[in-house]
Amino acid sequence: MNSFDYRRASTAEEAIGAVAANGTVLFAGGTTLLDLMKLNVLGPARLVDVNALPLAEIEIRDEGLRIGALARMSDVAVHPEVARNYPVIAEALLNSASPQIRNMASIGGNLMQRTRCNYYRDIAWPCNKRQPGSGCAAVDGENRQHAVLGVSESCIATHPSDLAVAFVALDAVVRVSSAKGERVIPLCDFHLLPGRTPHLETALAAEELIVAVDVPASPIAARSHYLKIRDRASYEFALVSVAAALLVESGTVHDCRLALGGVATKPWRVPAAEDALRGQPATRKSYEAAAEIAVLGAQPGERNAFKVELVKRAIVRALTHLGGSS
Repeated sequence: MNSFDYRRASTAEEAIGAVAANGTVLFAGGTTLLDLMKLNVLGPARLVDVNALPLAEIEIRDEGLRIGALARMSDVAVHPEVARNYPVIAEALLNSASPQIRNMASIGGNLMQRTRCNYYRDIAWPCNKRQPGSGCAAVDGENRQHAVLGVSESCIATHPSDLAVAFVALDAVVRVSSAKGERVIPLCDFHLLPGRTPHLETALAAEELIVAVDVPASPIAARSHYLKIRDRASYEFALVSVAAALLVESGTVHDCRLALGGVATKPWRVPAAEDALRGQPATRKSYEAAAEIAVLGAQPGERNAFKVELVKRAIVRALTHLGGSS
């Protein structure tokens, strides 16, 4: 690990001013950042601790749920109103990491975490995320864990966050602040597709600070579920995950939300599949038809083609859990 300077920020303005300087990284829990520094993947010149900022609120408002950027994953997961009104969020968090990491990791940090691609984390291999233009070793390498949706010639790494998938399904927005003021970024636009610039991962500008995530109030949010399929039951990233919400009235799908994790280069919303389900009977046949639409355009590699069939089955399973079938 390289040497670095350390300081604490006591106000948002101080943190924003600090992060505008080259080589500066903000951190809260540091559960991803410190790992990557130990591996010499990242080597920031200075770290600014933002834990003293008053950004840890968890509020249920008339307009929806507000989660401060510094709220801990474990606190959000067990919040009774979150579990009651937004179960997909609580379930995604409880299926993330380990209890120890959930106690440390922040909501803002979770959204900013880097890929778990082994080639990115091993500096002996070329990686366009780590060194633009060096190539992607995963394309012709061991790509069982990698993406089949949203891929490019430059990168096929999956996005690791469970929580971001749940947020995308519920139309959440990220509230960020800078010296220029505050702006709101829809979560579906917050993470970027790799294209030819996989090193550019989010829409967050260098001088901006995440202050909160807002999830709009919606009757469908209470009818939501997070399904995660992984190689082992504890502390493992998703092979496939589904964040689903389903509102069924008189046996017909009135509304639905569907987002996928573990299979794409960013949290992957599938609006075409949602549109296909609305107005259809709540049956296995309808769910299977939506699942087929959800994987259109998939580009599997040599070792991860199984994900296409697995995610279709996971979609059907998640929707059946919520709406039943016949």
